[in-house]
Amino acid sequence: MPDVRSICAIGLRGQLGLNGRLPWEGTRSQPYVADVQRFFDVTRGHVLLAGPKTIEAVPAFCHADRTIAVIRSHERPEDVLARYPGRVVYIGGGPPVWDVYAPYIRHWDITRLPYDGDADRWFDPRWLLAGGAGSDLRVTGS
Repeated sequence: MPDVRSICAIGLRGQLGLNGRLPWEGTRSQPYVADVQRFFDVTRGHVLLAGPKTIEAVPAFCHADRTIAVIRSHERPEDVLARYPGRVVYIGGGPPVWDVYAPYIRHWDITRLPYDGDADRWFDPRWLLAGGAGSDLRVTGS
C-alpha cells in the first residue's frame, strides 16, 4: 500500500470550490501564489491522483516531474492505489473524490487561505476522521 495523502487549500469557512473551479482562482496576491507554488513543490516526485476536471487543470510542466493519473468512479480505490506500491500518493479532486478515498488518506495537508467569498463546495471535517487513528493533519495559513 502506498503512503496516501491529500494536500488542499480551503477558504476561511472551509470553501473549496465555486462553479467547478477554485473560488479564488486567478487571485495573484501572495498567500494564493505561495499556496500554488507549495502544492507543486510538495507533490514533486510523487503521484497525483484526481478526478478528470482536476487533472485537466494541472499545467503541462507538472507532468514531467510527478506521476499524474485520472481517478475514474468505476474503479475501486484499493485497485487504483495498488498500482503505486511504496510511493507517496496525493489524492486531489474535491468532495466526490475525497468521499471515496478519505478512508485511505493518512495525512491531510491543508492551507487556510484568506478567502471569505462564495462557494458551492465545502471541506467536510468527516474526511479527517475517515482514515482512523493513524491519520495526521497539518494546517497552515490564516
